[in-house]
Amino acid sequence: MENYLICKCKNVTYADVENALHHEAHFESVEKTFADVQKITQCSTGCGGCHAKIMDAISQIMNQ
Repeated sequence: MENYLICKCKNVTYADVENALHHEAHFESVEKTFADVQKITQCSTGCGGCHAKIMDAISQIMNQ
């Protein structure tokens, strides 16, 4: 997948989300995984406008 900027406020890319997911032993749910990615990357803690994009990226990565 092409790397692109998802969260402009915190400068988080698709690759950053993907790297954060490698810390997960298993995926319980998208919501729980989002919270874990958010802790690691600080994504969606600024304006929150990227929330849906982050959720989409997590879903894509989880289903690979």
